[in-house]
Amino acid sequence: MQPFFERSQGTSFNSMTRVNRGPVSHCRMTLARTLEKPCFLITLAFLQLVFVAVMYRRGSSVLHGLFSASGENWDYAKAQDVYTNLTFFTPVMKELQRYCPAKSPLLVGPLKVTLLTAPALRRIVKKNPYVRRGGLYRPPHCLARYKTAIIVPHRNREVHLRHLLYHLHPFLQRQQLHYRIYVIHQAGSQTFNRAKLLNVGVREAMKDEDWDCLFLHDIDLIPENDYNLYVCDETYPKHFSSAINKFNYRLPYWTYFGGVSAMTPEQYMKINGFPNTYWGWGGEDDDIAFRVKYAGLRMVRVPLHIGRYKMVDHKQDKGNEQNNKRFDLLVRSPDKWREDGMNSLEYHLVSKRLMYLYTNVTVDIGPNPFSSEEKNGTAT
Repeated sequence: MQPFFERSQGTSFNSMTRVNRGPVSHCRMTLARTLEKPCFLITLAFLQLVFVAVMYRRGSSVLHGLFSASGENWDYAKAQDVYTNLTFFTPVMKELQRYCPAKSPLLVGPLKVTLLTAPALRRIVKKNPYVRRGGLYRPPHCLARYKTAIIVPHRNREVHLRHLLYHLHPFLQRQQLHYRIYVIHQAGSQTFNRAKLLNVGVREAMKDEDWDCLFLHDIDLIPENDYNLYVCDETYPKHFSSAINKFNYRLPYWTYFGGVSAMTPEQYMKINGFPNTYWGWGGEDDDIAFRVKYAGLRMVRVPLHIGRYKMVDHKQDKGNEQNNKRFDLLVRSPDKWREDGMNSLEYHLVSKRLMYLYTNVTVDIGPNPFSSEEKNGTAT
């Protein structure tokens, strides 16, 4: 029997191919004429400009939105209490402990974040019986796989601090981490310098332990999902607060690296830490994003459906007014980043106290060199 495609109805395979080539050729000619029309080219160029503009303004949000559908479909309307099941395990003698599971069995996903009334410190201490002085915690039933230092710049934010401690301690315990919370308090009334305080926190934290991961954490941001694991990416700096309620749970702009981010000690030193020259509000996070690029690294980001945070409301702090020098500093960043950072850090350690829920590091970081009043010692 002869093959059908060779002999059926007396038509060979080759002749069938020649017959069908006409419509294909016609389509190609029609497409070529369409592409040559000026109106089509103008429309195509306009669509490209729109696409570039959208990606510039909301690039990460768009990309995360496209890919988040493939992730977990979290229902934040059914969030659970952050202290749920924390008493499920009983302590085990250290000699008998094994490593904690790679995935903590305590994770539940979305967590309730209530910010109506700041809980009293006594209540927070009572709800966290395994937290040691200095805000140090190790799982009482297994050996943690990761050691994370949380570094929080602070001044005149006592209510925010209580909200953070109430929610962050159980959040980290659910992930079965070995962790410690450092609150870096700027002494005096000089202009606030968040970036320099973070550098101080890193240096003081590394004196205590060889931490696997350094978390740079704003005091007013509360995580909403315990699958947002507070461990570093071993290759690149990582941004965690990718979806904050203040920004309608979207990324405000493509290079945003503020709020909550994390690096290994090696990554932090490779970018020379934060700049010490940003006094007042704004600019230092953008500088860090540039430093990551200058150092030959890139940032990675937690997906929007996991990296959700609620911000504790607050007014503009006195002494933390908008930094009018930030744009000038950003322009000079490519030339200055190697000499302004951890290698130029100077401060006076006033005290380092082990509080019940955190290690309080009080430092004098000096006056703002851009303020004549502070240089003359007349700041109030």
